[in-house]
Amino acid sequence: MNFFRGVIGGQPAGPQPSGAETIQKLCDRVASSTLLEDRRDAVRALKSLSKKYRMEVGTQAMDHLVHILQTDRSDSEILGYALDTLYNIICNDEEEEQDESEDENAQKQADDLGAQFTDKFIQDSENVTLLLTLLEEFDFHVRWPGVKLLTALLKNQCAQVQGVILVSPMGVSRLMDLLADSREVIRNDGLLLLQQLTKGNAAIQKIVAFENAFERLLDIITEEGSSDGGIVVEDCLLLLLNLLKNNSSNQNFFKEGSYIQRMKPWFEVGDDNSGWSAQKVTNLHLMLQLVRVMVSPVNSPGATSSCQKSMYQCGLLQQLCTILMATGVPADILTETINTVSEVIRGSQVNQDYFASVNAPSNPPRPAIVVLLMSMVNERQPFVLRCAVLYCFQCFLYKNQKGQGEIVATLLPSTIDANSISAGQLLCGGLFSADSLSNWCAAVALAHALQDNLTQKEQLLRVQLATSLGKPPVSLLQQCTNILSQGDKINRRGSKVQTRVGLLMLLCTWISNCPIAVTHFLHNQDNVPFLTGQISENLGEDERLVQGLCALLLGICIYYNDNSLENYTKEKLKQLIEKRIGKENFVEKLGFITKHELYSRAAQKPQPVFPSPEQMLFDHEFTKLVKELEGVITKAVHKSSEEEKKEEEVKKTLEQHDSIVTQYKELIREQDSQIQELKEHVASASSQNEQMQTTITQQLAQIQQHKDQYNILKLKLGKDNQSQANTQGDGSHVNGLQTEELTQLREEVEELRKQHTLLQTQLGDKDTLINTLRSEALQTAEGTAGGSDNTELLKELEALRSQVQSQLAEINRLQTERQELLRRAEAGSLDAAPGSEGSTDTAKVAELESRLAAQTSETERLQEEARSLLEGRAGLEQQLASATSTVAILQTEKAKLQTEVQESKKEQDDLLMLLADQDQKIHSLKQRLKDLGETVEDEDDLDARDQTDDDDEEDDEENED
Repeated sequence: MNFFRGVIGGQPAGPQPSGAETIQKLCDRVASSTLLEDRRDAVRALKSLSKKYRMEVGTQAMDHLVHILQTDRSDSEILGYALDTLYNIICNDEEEEQDESEDENAQKQADDLGAQFTDKFIQDSENVTLLLTLLEEFDFHVRWPGVKLLTALLKNQCAQVQGVILVSPMGVSRLMDLLADSREVIRNDGLLLLQQLTKGNAAIQKIVAFENAFERLLDIITEEGSSDGGIVVEDCLLLLLNLLKNNSSNQNFFKEGSYIQRMKPWFEVGDDNSGWSAQKVTNLHLMLQLVRVMVSPVNSPGATSSCQKSMYQCGLLQQLCTILMATGVPADILTETINTVSEVIRGSQVNQDYFASVNAPSNPPRPAIVVLLMSMVNERQPFVLRCAVLYCFQCFLYKNQKGQGEIVATLLPSTIDANSISAGQLLCGGLFSADSLSNWCAAVALAHALQDNLTQKEQLLRVQLATSLGKPPVSLLQQCTNILSQGDKINRRGSKVQTRVGLLMLLCTWISNCPIAVTHFLHNQDNVPFLTGQISENLGEDERLVQGLCALLLGICIYYNDNSLENYTKEKLKQLIEKRIGKENFVEKLGFITKHELYSRAAQKPQPVFPSPEQMLFDHEFTKLVKELEGVITKAVHKSSEEEKKEEEVKKTLEQHDSIVTQYKELIREQDSQIQELKEHVASASSQNEQMQTTITQQLAQIQQHKDQYNILKLKLGKDNQSQANTQGDGSHVNGLQTEELTQLREEVEELRKQHTLLQTQLGDKDTLINTLRSEALQTAEGTAGGSDNTELLKELEALRSQVQSQLAEINRLQTERQELLRRAEAGSLDAAPGSEGSTDTAKVAELESRLAAQTSETERLQEEARSLLEGRAGLEQQLASATSTVAILQTEKAKLQTEVQESKKEQDDLLMLLADQDQKIHSLKQRLKDLGETVEDEDDLDARDQTDDDDEEDDEENED
């Protein structure tokens, strides 16, 4: 311990060792000590020496420190010392503070030292993974230095450390947990860590966004006071910019999560805007940049349009316009607000219309556009502010033909109001002022009012200007060319190049794709000689751009010429170029535009951003026009008259085809509209039909309901009448009714008896018929081979007989019941008594009536069954007749076959007899030959000899082979 006291601050007892020796001894103690306290003291000593002896500690102790992080995980104090030591040797911040007054080489060496140690640390990716694991420790002395160390690693070698974190399991999620730490120091340093982590890595940006980063960051901004907050709000905004800039996926997630709506409270400003702190200005500036990231022109049009719509619906655009018209707002915030409003309204008709309706809080109120244009043409305003106003005006007119018409209308004689300042008056004033920057801005703004709008180009030709008292007014087009020619005569040293470039861009935009404007331009006899003179001269570098623009203007006069002026037809203008300038020289001068160094810078993005006013020469939309026209003008100049004629013929043919196609398109549109109308008519008819069907169904249900109610009421009324009839009158009347009913019952019973007798007779006939059929079927089954069919018929007959027997039994039972009923009815009629027994007799009669009705229905059912049995009997008779005919046919064929068999047997017997006689004769003849001494061979001997001869022939054939 005495050694450590000497190192840390005690007085040395002997000669003091050098820093390198001390660090070596401390490293040995860290590596060899078994006691945790000794290792902890050694690491603490290394930490105290790590700033002064950065190189030595980093070279000798890094491996030992990493080993401490791996092995001594249980002791948070030694882990904190080790992490602080690694941070001191890797981080360059301290060196930067010390080297502020030193030369650049020393600073570069310090930066290289931090990068070298970072490379050494991340050479093993497990070290970064170990550091991510340590960040899960909640202990402040471990977590905070771990966050600072990882931030320093990202600053020095961002891409490599990002790659390790990206492939580490739950690596980004562990870092996102830092935002939820209750200790503000760790949370704030976690923000700085995430800023470094998300730089330039879209994959990590997406992971961080989907780890609910937007929600957490917006909550922190709200907690810290929004724009009035401190440096923490700035860090959150910088992290949000990293996540959203050039990342369409995160932008869509931000919009879909309704986070745009949460940005509106940021821009709420009061009436008194004086005394803004520098931090508030910084915060609000970043907030405006965040809005611009969501609606940037470089984003996809669909995503930008959707965000613009959301910003208008939630009131964010209205809040920005409030800042725009507020007083006391700092100049840089006002400039950035103008740029932000510009991109929020760019290309969105709804937002552009709203912006056109905004008025400044002045007396009398003036439109916001007029107030902004006043700043643009005021040479005392800051240059960046004037650029921002021009950009806002350009975005207001971008794809906004309605707004273009309103601006041009303020220049027309019929709409000029002498008591108020209009946008057109401000543009004309700026166009002809003595300030070249105002000339350029006004020319470009007016060119945007004509962009891709043929109607407004023609309307602007009506504008007349009064140049001085006593002189007739001149057109705006002529006044622009007059300024060009006068400026060229007055000064050619380049001071007015900006004015001439702006006017030439205005004229090119104005007359392009507008033959009427070309005719008006050529109608002035001085314009073409001025242009040819400018192009043909050999001027300096500053004038080359003007020469190129003049060549472009003259080329537009050729390309869009409708040959209405005899002296300036396409062919004559080309001949003029060939004589005065030369085609090759003309094309070379035309190429000066795209070769200019400021042309490519302006073509990159729509916003006019220039380092100085002198470099403000090209407009973004004009670069598109040059790119579109340069090639076609070159071809038009080189084409001969014959080629021109051919092209004219082709154009006419194409126009004819286009007219035919247009007619067909109109016909198709009409047919489509008719089809659509018919579809709508069919749909309405179908809906009406469905409604009618529904109505009919409902009415049928109501009718059925009314029928049921009517039947119920009818039955109820009948019962009431019957009960009244039973209760009224005397006993003799009741008995009379009973006697009549009994008479009717007797008649019905008698009728049933007759029907029963008839049914019994019919059943007897059926029994006889069935017996006859059975006997015939049995005889047929014995005489035929196809007995299976007759057997089935017999089974069916037997089933019918059993059914008839059951029905007969049922009829007998019913007859018995009828007799019993008749007997009871007669007994009831004899024993019936008046007075108190009337109700009992009535009940008995009702019971008898019901039973009689049941018997009647049963009798009808039996009659139906009897009819069906008769029909079945007729079918069976037909089947039996067909079977009998089949049996007869089979018997006839059998008799024939038996006759033939007998005849064939007789023939066979006769043949056998003949053969026997012949054999006997042959035998007797052979015997006689033998007796006479002749040799006679039997049939067996002949067969054997034939077999021997065949074998000999086969042997001879084999020998020959």
